[in-house]
Amino acid sequence: MHVRRVVPNIPSQSFDESAQFYGVLGFEEVMNHGWIMTLAPRGNPEVQVSVMAEDQTAPVAPDLSIEVEDVDAAYAEMTALGAEIVHPLSDEEWGVRRFFVRDPNGRVVNVLSHS
Repeated sequence: MHVRRVVPNIPSQSFDESAQFYGVLGFEEVMNHGWIMTLAPRGNPEVQVSVMAEDQTAPVAPDLSIEVEDVDAAYAEMTALGAEIVHPLSDEEWGVRRFFVRDPNGRVVNVLSHS
């Protein structure tokens, strides 16, 4: 399984303050849907941090996002493993295909590929 990037998702109700804080460390806004904002350093878009008020299309906000090359294969393997699928495999309007799975520590992981 090829991993393209890993992004922590930080619960937040204060996007402006978060952008200012992470801006001091070299991050700038690269995506903002109103309920999730992703920050990355200029010239290094694979290094990201997201702040999230909630998830608009899933029952919970994930703790972590992992972009993989083949989300369908990852879904099949997690299902075969018997892992708890928290949110089914779905195509989202912003161009990702994803599912949520609970890890052995109880953390919810958003596994995705860009369409």
